[in-house]
Amino acid sequence: MILLFLGDTRGASIVVLTIPIAILAAVMVLYLFGQTINIMTLSGLALSIGILVDEATITIENIHQHMEMGKHKPRAILDALLEISIPKLLILLCILAVLTPAFIMTGIPKDMFMPLSMAVAFAMIASFIASQTLVPILANWMMKTKHNVEAITPKKRAFFEKFRVNYSYRMRKWAPPSLFLFSMYMLLCGAIIVILLQVVGTDVMPVSNSGDFQIRIQAPQGSRLEKTEKIVKQITAEIGKEIPENGITISSAFVGPQPAGSPINPIFLFTNSSHEAVLQISIDQKLYGGSIELLKEKIRKRIQTKHPEVAFNFEPMELTEKIMGQGAMTPIEVKVGAPQLKGAFQFASKIEDNLKQIPYLRDVRITEPTAYPTLEIEVNRDLAGQFGLTMQDITRSLVVATSSTRFTDKNLWVDPKSGLVFQTQVQIPEAVVSSEEFLRSLPLKKGNTRPILEDVATLKRVTVPAQVNRKGPNRYVTVVANLYGKDLGTASKAVSKAITDAGTPPRGISIWTEGTLQLLSETRGSLLIGLAVAIVVIFLMLSAYYQSFKVPLIILSVLPAVIAGSLIVLYMTNSTLNLQSYMGVIMSIGVSVSNAVLLVNQAEFYRKGLLLKPANAARLAASSRLRPVLMTAAAMLAGMLPMAIGLGDGAEQVAPLGRAVIGGLIASTATILLLIPHFFSSLLSRTKIHSPSLDPDDEESQHYSPINSSN
Repeated sequence: MILLFLGDTRGASIVVLTIPIAILAAVMVLYLFGQTINIMTLSGLALSIGILVDEATITIENIHQHMEMGKHKPRAILDALLEISIPKLLILLCILAVLTPAFIMTGIPKDMFMPLSMAVAFAMIASFIASQTLVPILANWMMKTKHNVEAITPKKRAFFEKFRVNYSYRMRKWAPPSLFLFSMYMLLCGAIIVILLQVVGTDVMPVSNSGDFQIRIQAPQGSRLEKTEKIVKQITAEIGKEIPENGITISSAFVGPQPAGSPINPIFLFTNSSHEAVLQISIDQKLYGGSIELLKEKIRKRIQTKHPEVAFNFEPMELTEKIMGQGAMTPIEVKVGAPQLKGAFQFASKIEDNLKQIPYLRDVRITEPTAYPTLEIEVNRDLAGQFGLTMQDITRSLVVATSSTRFTDKNLWVDPKSGLVFQTQVQIPEAVVSSEEFLRSLPLKKGNTRPILEDVATLKRVTVPAQVNRKGPNRYVTVVANLYGKDLGTASKAVSKAITDAGTPPRGISIWTEGTLQLLSETRGSLLIGLAVAIVVIFLMLSAYYQSFKVPLIILSVLPAVIAGSLIVLYMTNSTLNLQSYMGVIMSIGVSVSNAVLLVNQAEFYRKGLLLKPANAARLAASSRLRPVLMTAAAMLAGMLPMAIGLGDGAEQVAPLGRAVIGGLIASTATILLLIPHFFSSLLSRTKIHSPSLDPDDEESQHYSPINSSN
């Protein structure tokens, strides 16, 4: 940008030197605060590079302006620093202020975006210090003094000089009624924001196109392990038909519940019975470069066609998705609780039917198996007593036949040779217990073939819940659903309507949502509150500095353009409003406000210092600050462009951040250069230049009274 606008290779070298210094300083402070280098801190550092360039660029550009006035290099450097030191401090504070939402967030969003905000803040502070200390020293060592007219107006910048003169002339000639212009500006931005907020979807995080995905497969309830395993193998083969040959790099499956001796914690891998399995697939994206979401849709149709008896749903596999889901199996989870499981299941079935009518919901089902086939053994205690049996005797025999004594009778054996302790257990081999008739003929007394189980008990086949979830005194069931082709915000409204359409729940039944659906509403609220706090902080800070409420209003009038521009680019790129794009909007607000401060502060200097009329002060400030505003915007856009394009693995996760910044900066730059001068001249046309300060020691105050003056 320095080369493009100033034609100064030495100045460009100075700017480039400040970038690694600021980033290294930020990394050191992040280390001291216990942060690590991860995708969020790297995003923060990438986001701050454009702002880092701005800090040094503004200093170099202002030095050039003063040198073009014919000043010697040391004087030009000093005057340039004194002129912009306060505005640059305001710019720094404005950008730091827009990072306050990270401190208002709670839970997972705060854990994710606090590192990003800290990275930006530390890099900004380091860059500000470098631009006020290192840059002037390097400028004095490296930059050349301009002594003649040719140096003051180099041929390299002839085009830009013509552009600036033409811009100043057009601004002076184009002077529409400011009130009408402001009204049309606000109406246009307001209409764009209202319309696009209805069109642009909302999500917690952008959809990842990672080649890894996970499917939870549920065969018909009560299926044996070998049958479930066979179905899983068939589904794996069907998935392979949807992608090029050898497209599956890794497939991993777990069928049935974890055995007692398994080291797998059910928190990380849970299956409720022998009919349930979890299948993980890794796709070679060099062979298959298409959309993973589209591939999932094809897999759904193939499984539904080939295995209509199988229930299944895709689950999050990426670490970020799992964290955002807070343990939920799908983005949408509706839980129905009741004192009795039957009542909860009946009402959940109504919600399930309503959700199935929504065209963009997939994998809608109730996850808990409530009709698992079992054998119910009803013991006749009178008959058992006649045989001299107790319930403990009967239970002990059944435990040995159906499970193991390790759960009911802990027995340890010490090896006399090695001294090692072993746990011993008694269990009838599973292959022997292969039929209901075996259980009926199970002996109950040691050393006797009679009585058998059938003599004292009645066996019958029934269905019972295979999994019972509890929350407090209630039991609950879960209705899950995935999304295809829609954002989570739209789905959230549809799910709420489906719950309402299910009718008033009976007494004692409670309904609530979990997973990313709940996280979305919580995060959106905290972001909006944080943004409002940031705007109020900026307004109060600017009001205190300028001792006026009008000047901050002029500066903050750029905000509608920022939001509208960000929404337009998000809509054009088919992106959603998510945590990343929200942070992009917030950062573009900070940079846009800083550019507006740069122009308005100069206009205030001309109005108060040179006693120019507001209209002339605004036009002159716009002309003198045209180059730094364009340079800072261009530098920021150049820094965000690779991120917005989404180059590299996992880049789609941070692309909305760059797109939001680009849209907001383009709109705000146009507003600052074309509209802000008119707003300034209109709002301050009748404002006096006298300071409103009541401090008698303030020389600019009307109430100034020197200490030694007589009363």
